[in-house]
Amino acid sequence: MGKRFKRISVVMIAHYISLTWRSALCVTLLIIWLGGIINGSESILYHFEEHGFLMGILWVLFMGEMIARFFPSGIRSPGCQKQFAHNFKKTGNTEIMVADNHATVLVVFAWILFNGFFGALHMVGVLNDDFMLLLCSLFSVGDMICILFFCPFQSWFFKNRCCVSCRIYNWDFAMMFTPLFFVPGLYTWSLLGVAIVLLVVWEIMFFLHPERFSENTNAFLSCDGCTEKLCRHKRQLRSLWKKNEQFFTKRIRLLKG
Repeated sequence: MGKRFKRISVVMIAHYISLTWRSALCVTLLIIWLGGIINGSESILYHFEEHGFLMGILWVLFMGEMIARFFPSGIRSPGCQKQFAHNFKKTGNTEIMVADNHATVLVVFAWILFNGFFGALHMVGVLNDDFMLLLCSLFSVGDMICILFFCPFQSWFFKNRCCVSCRIYNWDFAMMFTPLFFVPGLYTWSLLGVAIVLLVVWEIMFFLHPERFSENTNAFLSCDGCTEKLCRHKRQLRSLWKKNEQFFTKRIRLLKG
């Protein structure tokens, strides 16, 4: 049991804590949103205005996570810290190899179109501010699912080894808060604004120091230097899924025959 516990890294624990509270928030907002549709009860915005401290707490939590990304830390994923000079460890290779920039552009357009669809519906009055806040919360849960379980950007676009080598790791908050563009307010736009600054700083560092983002030139991105051990976690999940699949396949065959 002790040996298994050591397999769980500090970074992994932090991921699961984020997944837990973000999921709880999302379920709560979903219940309020559905209650407003079915029973005509108060909206999400009404609850935030009525209990201003709740919005303040959420703002501090998300803003704190973003501000922390501007500084190196040992309790966050190496994937969001490769831009720092402190984390650049030369491999001896000089050929810079990073994810295909065509895939990056494709992700940008796909995300703009996806959010533009909901934004257009919001602008014509089909969707309200509550839905955009709920969508934002769904994205925040999806962000953790991408890290811990399955990432469509990794599997379908970049084909990168893991989150540590992810080309767009620090885009997550900007993508998460995109729906807030359609919900004007100090809290909402300040979150989106800082998220965009985080993305811009990331891209500037990528342009100035691409060698820090390449597994071929930066040993910090190697498996030996990883403090997250996320790949081991995902392998265990895939193994469990495969065992369950084999079990149910065998049961179906027995029932048929």
